[in-house]
Amino acid sequence: MAKFVFITGGVVSSLGKGLASAALGALLQARGYTVRLRKLDPYLNVDPGTMSPFEHGEVFVTDDGAETDLDLGHYERFTGVAARNTDSISSGRVYSNVLAKERRGDYLGKTIQVIPHVTNEIKDFIDIGEDEVDFMLCEIGGTVGDIEGLPFFEAIRQFANDKPRGDCIFMHLTLLPYIAASGELKTKPTQHSVKELRSIGIAPDVLVCRSEGPIPAKEREKLALFCNVRPDSVIAAQDLKSIYEAPLAYHREGLDRAVLDAFDMSHAPAPKLDRWNDVHERIVNAEGQVKIAIVGKYTQLEDAYKSIAEALTHGGMANRTKVKIEWVDAELFDQDDAAPYLQGFHGILVPGGFGERGTEGKIKAAQYARENKVPYLGICLGMQMAVIEAARNKAGLTDAGSEEFDHEAGGKRFEPVVYHLKEWIQGNEKVQRKADDEKGGTMRLGAYDASLVEGSRVAQAYGSTAIEERHRHRYEVDVKYREQLEACGLKFSGMSPDGRLPEIVEWQDHPWFIGVQFHPELKSKPFEPHPLFADFVRAAMDTSRLV
Repeated sequence: MAKFVFITGGVVSSLGKGLASAALGALLQARGYTVRLRKLDPYLNVDPGTMSPFEHGEVFVTDDGAETDLDLGHYERFTGVAARNTDSISSGRVYSNVLAKERRGDYLGKTIQVIPHVTNEIKDFIDIGEDEVDFMLCEIGGTVGDIEGLPFFEAIRQFANDKPRGDCIFMHLTLLPYIAASGELKTKPTQHSVKELRSIGIAPDVLVCRSEGPIPAKEREKLALFCNVRPDSVIAAQDLKSIYEAPLAYHREGLDRAVLDAFDMSHAPAPKLDRWNDVHERIVNAEGQVKIAIVGKYTQLEDAYKSIAEALTHGGMANRTKVKIEWVDAELFDQDDAAPYLQGFHGILVPGGFGERGTEGKIKAAQYARENKVPYLGICLGMQMAVIEAARNKAGLTDAGSEEFDHEAGGKRFEPVVYHLKEWIQGNEKVQRKADDEKGGTMRLGAYDASLVEGSRVAQAYGSTAIEERHRHRYEVDVKYREQLEACGLKFSGMSPDGRLPEIVEWQDHPWFIGVQFHPELKSKPFEPHPLFADFVRAAMDTSRLV
């Protein structure tokens, strides 16, 4: 049965629990163990699917169609283990399940309470698939002391008591602030955080301390004494130039050894870190640089495009070059010429999004890339905007637009070359949707197959004509415009297996211009860059040599 590591946070949020969890998973894998990582979020949304990117960052989508926290992206990128619907849960989903059971009468007339009913639901979730792996790493969102998180902390406390002794340990991540005025690294916030954790019955076995620099021996001993952990279980998590240095940095600090010692597994195999040494070498010894513009409308919060930024980094690793990303707000040139904002870039990427705001700027970005022969990668909405640009400026459909914008405005203004997707095939079943359906979980979500045209640029990039990619959309390019658009040179080079849904378009007379309806960034990894991003960065390098 699996050993469980529960990762909690204290002092402040956004310290990097997800990254620490992912790096630990990678280190345990390097020692020959199998791992699975899970995220337990205290917010009351059923999932992040209906949250604004400004609220929560990007929504990460799994193969089986779950909309999850962006930390699951870190888990996949570091371990290569595909996340599942059972790897992410929120308070909202827990309470929904409990209330559904109450309505069915499953509790036999009992009074429904947080303890035991809500905590039991959380424990049941944690236990799913425990016989499949050697280690189950469970990250608790938020920080200790948050009122919404209390049921989760109580659940993991109970869970550890239910399991045989030595099957569960607790890892607590805190902040060690440096006070420049006094020149001191302060341990008191961490002491108070651990005190709060111990007050609810959880004693950390490993303490991971985020700091700007190394932790001196004096402070390390002080933390060990007052937080009741072994000195070698106080791990420094220093600021790094790249997140992909984390596995090697944590190994040097002894994180994996501290965790294994806590499980009394002192004779574990030595880690094989060749994969991460190669990743580090590609980062450190990158030659040259390309500039990529990400033209979006959530650019004020970079986490909104987290997977895209990481996939571009991976594309750079594949080509041993540094990718410099610049965030360009699409609204800047909704009404103006795009050229002053986009000149000097070696590649333009237009990501997904929802709603009409900023879309005219995205259309102009696609036009600029097409006319100036700049490599272009359009993802989801970015593909749709490229199709609308082609329809308006090449196919003579001057009123071309998306049905999404008309639905938002409440009146018909456009010829809908992009329409609301009403039905599609999922497995062996037909899925049907209406425009006024509830928003949560009603999109075309998860992994779907696509068939590529032999000899097309995307087929060359993938090295195959059959692919599977993850989707998250409810609007789709209308295939009835295919003939008009292909006559202008915009080739439909990828389709759903039944030939009804366009998946990929590309300009035939362009060095590199591709739009995809799916989200390739979700499957890219530092040790396995996605072929589209690798080829996009290669094309950007070719452009940089011409400038």
